[in-house]
Amino acid sequence: MNSPISRRTVTASLLAGAAVLATPRAAFSATSPADDRKTGPHRHPTKPTIVLIHGAFADGSSWSAVVERLQRQGHHVLAPALPLRGLASDAAYIRSVLESIPGPIVLVGHSYGGSVISQAAAEFPRVKALVYIAAFVPDIGESALELTNKYPGSTLAQATSTQPYPLPGGGTGEELIIKKELFREQFAAGVPVPTAQVMAVGQRPITVAALQEKTTAAAWKKIPSWYLVATEDRNIPPAAEQWMADRAGARTITVRAPHAVAVSDPDPVTDLILRAAC
Repeated sequence: MNSPISRRTVTASLLAGAAVLATPRAAFSATSPADDRKTGPHRHPTKPTIVLIHGAFADGSSWSAVVERLQRQGHHVLAPALPLRGLASDAAYIRSVLESIPGPIVLVGHSYGGSVISQAAAEFPRVKALVYIAAFVPDIGESALELTNKYPGSTLAQATSTQPYPLPGGGTGEELIIKKELFREQFAAGVPVPTAQVMAVGQRPITVAALQEKTTAAAWKKIPSWYLVATEDRNIPPAAEQWMADRAGARTITVRAPHAVAVSDPDPVTDLILRAAC
């Protein structure tokens, strides 16, 4: 494992948040995204495509408020559904999505999605920036579960239950799901109750094997990275998030928000992505 690299912290004033989502916000200013200037004989746009990768217990709709804000800035955005079956297979699937996109890419991962983007973007030169939103940033040989346990503070084990699922070759595996009555407290504290209830019903389980699978590539070692630390996170300990951000040398902001920060606080999430897109 590489020795930790000192982090660069972004500080300024935050834009006003969405009125319906009332979790306290971080303090930093918005930066204008890359403009629409054309370059070269074919006059291709300079704005990158932004690809948003959700994590466990969520789906692409968890990015909805962020997608709306990015689209208003003129960005092409994709939020593909992640299978959540295994790290290698999930990363291979996202790699196939990246290969279908022309031009530069900003790749964003939330939670377990951070492990996926770290592996999928390795040796992929069109990915110009990695953005981690309360996410795992594993080094080669590390797993999401190992990083969760690096610092105390996660209450995920107490809030989840396991259920069997059929394996393609026969037999069964185990997947995790957050108990519906604990979902808001565990995953989305501060999100309006009706919204959290809908999220709990639509949550997508992740296999235990995916959280235990070790990373085989670490794209953040070569690609510039940004990180949002959610200080009220009950899935990944905030101290672990800060440690991973520091090790990666990521440009880092801190937001008083739950694990589902893209839902509770879409403004700072969007602004950090726009910084990376610039």
